[in-house]
Amino acid sequence: MKIAVIEDEKVHRDLLFAYVERWGTEAGKPVVLYGFENGDAFWFQYDGESNFDIIFIDIQMPGMNGMELAHKIREKDEDIVIVFTTGMKDYLEEGYEVEALYYLVKPLKEEKVRECLQKASARRRRERFLVLHVEGEALKVREESVNYVEARGHGCVLGRRQDTPIEVRESISEMEKLLEGDEFIKCHRSYLCRIGNIYRIEKYDIIFDDGSRIPVSRRLHQQVNRRFITYFRKGEQPLDL
Repeated sequence: MKIAVIEDEKVHRDLLFAYVERWGTEAGKPVVLYGFENGDAFWFQYDGESNFDIIFIDIQMPGMNGMELAHKIREKDEDIVIVFTTGMKDYLEEGYEVEALYYLVKPLKEEKVRECLQKASARRRRERFLVLHVEGEALKVREESVNYVEARGHGCVLGRRQDTPIEVRESISEMEKLLEGDEFIKCHRSYLCRIGNIYRIEKYDIIFDDGSRIPVSRRLHQQVNRRFITYFRKGEQPLDL
């Protein structure tokens, strides 16, 4: 795994290096670590070499702060695992906007770092991609980024987390077959939704983590609501303190 640690305080950077290296040795996972003193130094390298698996980002840094850097990273890569380190808990809500996997609150605890790395490693293993057709071209789309699929004409529109919706040639019935499993469910005659991306279910609408919404039919409301409750009772929350 290729991991970047962006931290302006050397003592915290060295401590995180030690925790990550120990986890990698004990878990039998080769780890390559890169340290950066600020967001600008990281961005200079990342702009030309963006194949990191996990990025630990200190939020309070001089110059470009960690949250600003995370937004820039997300513009280029929606798949990379972002983990925030911070001495404050005030940024939790904004962390959802950049899909941060974890918050580590200083002083850093090794057990929390290990939990974070295990979760990040499991997430990288289970990521799935869809190959869809857009205007005669094949496009790879990360399944986890899809909030909903809407039938439109002979094709579909995919609403994606923090991204522009895209029109694909696949029909709603073809998308249902591609998305078979526990993650997606029909919520309306024209819509499929991803359970894990739902924030709230109202009487007539489903609201996703990024604020977008789609209709839920009266006939399917109870089924969707039950699946939503079951999913999050047995699943993990995306952010942890």
